[in-house]
Amino acid sequence: MHPILVRAPATGASLAALVVAVALGAGVAGAAPRQPVGPAPAGPARHVVLIGVPGLRWTDVSAAATPALWRLARHGSVGSLSVTGVGPRSCPADGWLTLNAGARAAAPRTAAGSCAPLPAVTEVRYAGGTGPGGARRVVLAPAQVQQMPGIVSSNQAYNENPAWGLLRSAAGPRGCTNAVGLGAALALASRSGLVGSFAPDPAHLTQADAARCPLTVIDLGALGPGPDPATGGQARAARVRADDREIGRITAALPASTMAVVAGISDDAAPHLGLLVVNGPGFRSGLLISPSTRQPGLALLLDLPVSVLHWLGRPVPSGPVGQLLHRASRSGLPAAVAGLIGQDTAAQVYRATMSRFFLIVGFGYVALFALIAVFPWGRGPVRGRRRRAVARAAGVWAAAVPAGSFLASLVPWWTRPHPAVLLYTMTVAWALAIAAAALTGPWRRDPLGPPGLVAAVTLGTIALDVMTGSHLQMETPFGLSALVGGRFYGLGNNAVEIYAASGLLLAAWLGGVMLSRGGAGLSRDAVLNRAAALRRTLLVMAAVAVFTVVAAGWPGFGAKVGGTVAMVPGFLVLLAGAAGVRITVRRGLLIAVSGLAVVVVFAVVSYALPGAGHSDIGAFVGQVLHGGASGTLTRKFHSNLGSLTESLWVLLIPVVLATTGTAVVWPGRVRAGLLVRGYQAVPLLRPVLGAIWLTGVLGWVAEDSGVTVPAAEFPFVLPLVIVILSSLPPRPAAVRPVAPAGEDERRAASTAADPGYL
Repeated sequence: MHPILVRAPATGASLAALVVAVALGAGVAGAAPRQPVGPAPAGPARHVVLIGVPGLRWTDVSAAATPALWRLARHGSVGSLSVTGVGPRSCPADGWLTLNAGARAAAPRTAAGSCAPLPAVTEVRYAGGTGPGGARRVVLAPAQVQQMPGIVSSNQAYNENPAWGLLRSAAGPRGCTNAVGLGAALALASRSGLVGSFAPDPAHLTQADAARCPLTVIDLGALGPGPDPATGGQARAARVRADDREIGRITAALPASTMAVVAGISDDAAPHLGLLVVNGPGFRSGLLISPSTRQPGLALLLDLPVSVLHWLGRPVPSGPVGQLLHRASRSGLPAAVAGLIGQDTAAQVYRATMSRFFLIVGFGYVALFALIAVFPWGRGPVRGRRRRAVARAAGVWAAAVPAGSFLASLVPWWTRPHPAVLLYTMTVAWALAIAAAALTGPWRRDPLGPPGLVAAVTLGTIALDVMTGSHLQMETPFGLSALVGGRFYGLGNNAVEIYAASGLLLAAWLGGVMLSRGGAGLSRDAVLNRAAALRRTLLVMAAVAVFTVVAAGWPGFGAKVGGTVAMVPGFLVLLAGAAGVRITVRRGLLIAVSGLAVVVVFAVVSYALPGAGHSDIGAFVGQVLHGGASGTLTRKFHSNLGSLTESLWVLLIPVVLATTGTAVVWPGRVRAGLLVRGYQAVPLLRPVLGAIWLTGVLGWVAEDSGVTVPAAEFPFVLPLVIVILSSLPPRPAAVRPVAPAGEDERRAASTAADPGYL
């Protein structure tokens, strides 16, 4: 990227623009460029053979250990597979059922909560040993999964809108499918459990069987737990080698124009990204990419059923949430595989460190500022001055940590030794750099200056990352995770309120700088200058609002529903405060629904104009029009409500929200004298804090993560409030009234006569 030279005076507004430009440039530089995506092949395959190996990962594969699979990958397209289901760990049966229904599904667990064995399959025997029409029975015979009706019934509680039998419908009107293995039978069973033709072992599958039916699904069996330290992983490696030989035998006998797919369709002992290889027409020597994730090399298990339908020329219904797989260009296979292994490494870092990170931040920040408050920083007037300076520096650094965690991904830490250490070391270093810029520039004298600059960097980094694919956010603590599986692009629930607060603080800072230039006095010119300054101020603040909302909510960018619903009212409250507009009941109601109205517009655009970018909000419009929306809404409602029962600590969040809300609205009633002084010294402080609080509450209601959404903004907002209040000038000392002439002499005489006077 070429450097950009900007000449501008060192004013708050212009320097803020410069900082935003630098942050946006960093986001563009750090985001991996999107690979050119080829068009999805229009039904090029006469046959599809899907081989499932539950638990198979890219770390199991190499040219020496698995030559057949490596050869298939070299000629085909490769990717990682997110197999996240309705629970944190996906069992083999869950993966097969998800393929069956085109929606997340799960089989019942054992009494201990572990994965149950795959359901038994019973062959359907016809009288006289013949099939329908007198045909003789063959090795692949009709069969029945007796537990299937019970599985269908148990999945109603998840509200995932499964379309049972979706995968088997890819075979067309004839319904000719081959299910080889117990898991394959689950994948191709009807709602009642009927399987078209079944064989218990891949050895029974012949070339004639594969050519007879357009769709064959094969279960090679789960790999089981990961490498055992006691055996050095020898048992797992032996199982992988055996599966590789079977894959080589099967793929060598496939008929022409066959799409061969090998997928690690579930987890083993712990959540991981699975292996995915697609070899066939339109998928030669490439990298898989899916609109579901917008991440090169990453696809969803849900993408496979709809892709199989498309490959076999069958119409794709509107209900399934998966998307068609595409091929992107790639370099050599070893480099591509190294990148895919890095994806899983980064996901494991997120899984292992995210909870501890937020515990450290939550309790560590409280301990840090408590220590600053009680530590003796000297005597006399210097004590308060030093304490305020230290609190200010610590607050700016603490608030810069989210932006620092995203900027850490400018370096591919997931490919280096000790990736977790590198990620968090770079996070701390970036936060220190941002804090140094915030505390040393000409804006440092403005109470909103350092917070405004931190907000500008945070907003710019996240917005540009969202607009270019969300690559910096993947697997960072405030970002997104492929193992969580809820969102792979746009804004995650850990970052949405931080992003919204950044936009609000930046708008308030720029607005305050511009309002201060409006002039004073009662002359006509002074009044006109103030009116013109207010118009310019509102225009700049509105521009920040539009940029923030569009980057987060536009279908091709963030496509964030709940965040947009929460952000728009917050910006309107801030703009009303800057304009001096009183919020009446009627205006309040209009503000409350404004975010929902914007989301409806974005959703209709996403659904009606596919070129705007596939997104969840467009898919939801399709559900509203074609059915299935009630299940989505019910699932999100239960998820939101369930957030209150995740742990005892979660119950503190509503208390903190209520306390902070009371302090923001009525600081005098809770004796927050310093906040009262802040409102007097910084005109836009009250409306911006009110807008941030409102956005947090609306985010709680609108996001499926519920009460944890506003909690994620505390490590960002509360340190910045400390920074603002620490930047206020000290309260002037009480001035002792001047005594009349001669009073000092009389007082001195009285003191000498009566020492108790003092």
